Amino acid sequence: MPVTTLDPRTALVVVDLQKGVLAAPGSPYSTGDVLARTVRMAEAFRARDLPVVLVRVTAAADGSDAVPGRTELSRAGHAWPDGWDEIADELAGRPGDIVVTKRNWSAFYGTDLDLHLRRRGVTQIVVTGVATSIGVESTARAAHEHGYHVTLATDAMTDFDPEAHRHSVEKIFPRLGETGATAEILDLLAATAS
Repeated sequence: MPVTTLDPRTALVVVDLQKGVLAAPGSPYSTGDVLARTVRMAEAFRARDLPVVLVRVTAAADGSDAVPGRTELSRAGHAWPDGWDEIADELAGRPGDIVVTKRNWSAFYGTDLDLHLRRRGVTQIVVTGVATSIGVESTARAAHEHGYHVTLATDAMTDFDPEAHRHSVEKIFPRLGETGATAEILDLLAATAS
């Protein structure tokens, strides 16, 4: 189902559009295209005094804050370059934006995101970011579980695996909320604010 409604208190939640993540190639959309579309949405939300949440993921250099638990894919021993966890310059530094730092996939778990949204009366979120099947999907699932209306800007997100992106967009997101392209969401935002 395409996106039908934006609540009067909708927030934009931007997942992991930071320097280290944006340096990687995305698929099916380039990370540069995702950033450009997200910047357009952030400007539109800010112009209407709606919250913009910039989520960044980080980790201690020694791995001491890594999520525990056995997995089949190793997470140990990764050295991150300086500044990898800094929010993209095109998005960062705007007064009034909310910055949330996470240390796992979801922007909700172990952060104060829900508190920020509830105190501002937010009832719906629009989610963008990288990677579709990891941070974006985990955040959308948690938002749905927290009772928010969820809208997913499917051309303002990308993955490192095009099949993972497709699966999230086609199979998972319709169970969590509504999906739409950036242009559709911006048109609906303009109509809602009129």
